Amino acid sequence: MAVRIRMKQMGRKHRPFYRICAVDSRSPRDGKVIEELGTYDPKVPDVDARVVMNQERLSYWLGVGAKPSEHVAVFIKKYGPSGIRLKEQEEARARLAMPKIVPPAPEAVFEAKAKPGEQPAEAAASAETPAAEGGAEEAAAEQSAG
Repeated sequence: MAVRIRMKQMGRKHRPFYRICAVDSRSPRDGKVIEELGTYDPKVPDVDARVVMNQERLSYWLGVGAKPSEHVAVFIKKYGPSGIRLKEQEEARARLAMPKIVPPAPEAVFEAKAKPGEQPAEAAASAETPAAEGGAEEAAAEQSAG
């Protein structure tokens, strides 16, 4: 059986995702696989963080004679066991794992005006607050007296 290391297409329309797999060369592109060796997500913004591979299993399959496809051969050259961009890949994956820092929202530029005959939202809220506080004070006074 001739084994190839190639990509199996996953994902949905306009959101591609690929699994790097060891497959029988006679099987269809998205058919049965022997073993999954990694992933490739072309939508990740950092180029070096797009490919993730299981180095040990990849070395095994290359050692027993599996031949990579053209695109997978490029990934192995860059990110394989003796890849030329392993350091950059580790740094990119560390950046990807960091939490995102989101700046606070800016002040509102436009405030809606109240329609004629309606109270503004702030005025309605301030009108309710003193009444609620007064009721709470009376309830506290009744409890201490009783």
